[in-house]
Amino acid sequence: MNPYPMFVVMAALTILSPGPSVLKSLTNALNHGLRPALVGMAGLTAGVMLVATLSATSLGVLIATSPALFEVVRYIGVLYLLWLSIKLWRSLPNLAGNSDRSTDRHLFVEGVLLQLANPNALVFFLSVLPQFIDHQSRYLPQFVLLVSSFCLMMVLVHCGYIVFAQRARGWLQGRGGRWINRLSAIVFVVLAGSLLRG
Repeated sequence: MNPYPMFVVMAALTILSPGPSVLKSLTNALNHGLRPALVGMAGLTAGVMLVATLSATSLGVLIATSPALFEVVRYIGVLYLLWLSIKLWRSLPNLAGNSDRSTDRHLFVEGVLLQLANPNALVFFLSVLPQFIDHQSRYLPQFVLLVSSFCLMMVLVHCGYIVFAQRARGWLQGRGGRWINRLSAIVFVVLAGSLLRG
C-alpha cells in the first residue's frame, strides 16, 4: 500500500485533534478578528515548517536523543503555555476586530514560538514522518511533499476553525467572550500540565 495516503490520514487526525495550535487559532479569531487570526495561522504554519526542518538536521536528532536538551525544550513549552494562559485569562475580546500591523506581527511571532516550544511537534517529525520515507528513493523530494502536505492540511483545518469562531463572535458579546478566553486559558494550563507529565 502507498504510504502517502496513510500519512495524510495520520496528519489529518493529528491536526484535527484539539491542541495548543488549534486553540490559538480559535482564540485569535475570537479576540482579534478574521485577518489577524489568519496571520496568526501563518505563524503557526511557519513554525511547523521550522520544526520539520529542524527535525531533518542533526540538531533535531540531538534534541530528541539528549534527555537534558529535550527536557529544556519541554519546560520551555510548559512555561510558554502558562504565559499564554495568563495572557488569555486577563484579556478582553476585541469584538470590533480592530488590529494593526503590530498586532499582526505579534500574533505571527506567537504562532511560530508556540510551535517551536512544542516538543510533541518535534517528536512527530522525528519519529512519525520518517516511517513514511522510502529509503530507496531520494529523501528531499519526499520530505518536501510530506511537510508541504501537512502544512496544507493544517491551513485548511485551521481556516475551518477560524471561520467557525468568527461566525460565533456575534454570540459572544460581553461576558460570553470573556468566559471563552478564561476557558481557553484553563485548557492551556491543562495542556501545560500534560506536557509536564509527559
